[in-house]
Amino acid sequence: MSYKVLAEIIQEAERERKSFWEIILDEDCRESGLSREESLQKMSAMYTAMKEADSNYDASARSASGMAGGDGKILEDFRKKKNCLIGDFLTKVMEKAVKMGESNACMKRIVAAPTAGSCGVIPAVLITYEEERKISQNKIVEALYIAGGIGEVLAESAEISGAKGGCQAEIGSASAMAAGAITYLEGGDNETIAHAAALALKNMLGLTCDPVGGLVEVPCIKRNVSGAVNAIIASQMAIAGIRSKIPPDEVIDSMRRIGDLLPECLRETSKEGLAVTPTALNKM
Repeated sequence: MSYKVLAEIIQEAERERKSFWEIILDEDCRESGLSREESLQKMSAMYTAMKEADSNYDASARSASGMAGGDGKILEDFRKKKNCLIGDFLTKVMEKAVKMGESNACMKRIVAAPTAGSCGVIPAVLITYEEERKISQNKIVEALYIAGGIGEVLAESAEISGAKGGCQAEIGSASAMAAGAITYLEGGDNETIAHAAALALKNMLGLTCDPVGGLVEVPCIKRNVSGAVNAIIASQMAIAGIRSKIPPDEVIDSMRRIGDLLPECLRETSKEGLAVTPTALNKM
């Protein structure tokens, strides 16, 4: 993708008098050689795969390590008790984020968004939104182009790999992508979308990648929940009119610099952090 900063996408959208998502769709067609209809069909297929992964969740499945599985059902049961503290929407988001992460750990089919370790964030937010708001899948597909555009900028200007940038690059990126997508669905303009992504990413800066046993299970799966809920909070702040005091592209650049500063032991090597606690070492 030719866009390396969010500001370029917004400027192009203003020149062309188009939405953020249409600019990314146009760029995808130029890069891939696909027609508009073919690109839309491909994105729709990805979203369908996300929904199938959600609906095919197996509460009895356990990962080979035995560390992952079953927590999605616990959250589902909790949601059905009509918890009044955070409400059904957020509880459903939490449930779906865990279910997707557990499905990944149990070798089920998922969609990396942008990575397998962060696969639960975007589906949890968008599938819940579709179910609760009763909107069309076509609208969700448009939102996915926004998520994709934000993800491409993050990949070009920072990192989306935990091994290179820490978990901020995986869960943080997914959270920013989801925040931008749901902001669009809530009626936010292009500037609001960018600031929602920035607000979400700021909350994840410095997050280390310290998987127990080198597996994308503990603490990765539960971090998907944090990333998903964080995306909604950031989106709501942006929709309310709050703007990031640090411009969105400067936030992204900060994530890159922080990732570069993280020592190797905190970048998916399992040499520090939660990965070397006594309990973790007993599981390795």
